[in-house]
Amino acid sequence: MRVAVAEDAALFREGLVLLLTTAGHEVVAAAPDGDRLLALLARDPVDVAILDIRMPPGDEGGLTTARRVRELHPGTGLLLLSHHAEGHYLNRLLTLGTERVGYRLKDRVAGLQVLTDTISRIAAGELVIEPVLARQLVERRTPRARPLAALTERELDVLRLMAEGRSNTGIAAALVLSGKAVEKHIAGIFQKLGLPPDSTAHHRRVLAVLTYLGVGAS
Repeated sequence: MRVAVAEDAALFREGLVLLLTTAGHEVVAAAPDGDRLLALLARDPVDVAILDIRMPPGDEGGLTTARRVRELHPGTGLLLLSHHAEGHYLNRLLTLGTERVGYRLKDRVAGLQVLTDTISRIAAGELVIEPVLARQLVERRTPRARPLAALTERELDVLRLMAEGRSNTGIAAALVLSGKAVEKHIAGIFQKLGLPPDSTAHHRRVLAVLTYLGVGAS
């Protein structure tokens, strides 16, 4: 996979490059700020760009750069990194869309397996949210608030675990259910939330999680 990194902290930037190279990815560009990253991407596009939220230009240059990358290179995946899980950063990131985007903590992607899994999922078109942030957003919500009132307690449990980034297998293990039972509950969630049946299963899963988290997306 072709990857670019924009991070103003030289040590962390070099660490990311080392991890990505070790995993067999091609690091096309490594820049200290958003402006230089954009200049590099104009000559050499990538599959995924990894951006520090709080880097130049400005206090939140990563978000500004992400918006420019999405405008100029709509097929490029975006992974935003931060030291702290901030809900308002996630909300602003989701204004760019709900496909090929991710928001994770720096200390969580400092391992080879997590970093590779995250960028692979983003490149495949997924939305990847830091699980701790998903849990924080879930805990702030009233579980029975509309439009979730129609869901059963078990369906709410399944949706909560979906919001934490669990796979169907992980949900089944956590709730001591069979895989078929989890699939049935998810189908019920999609139907009760009125999610379009012509969308892919992944897209409906994203929409269901965003509804539960109460965050907006375009």
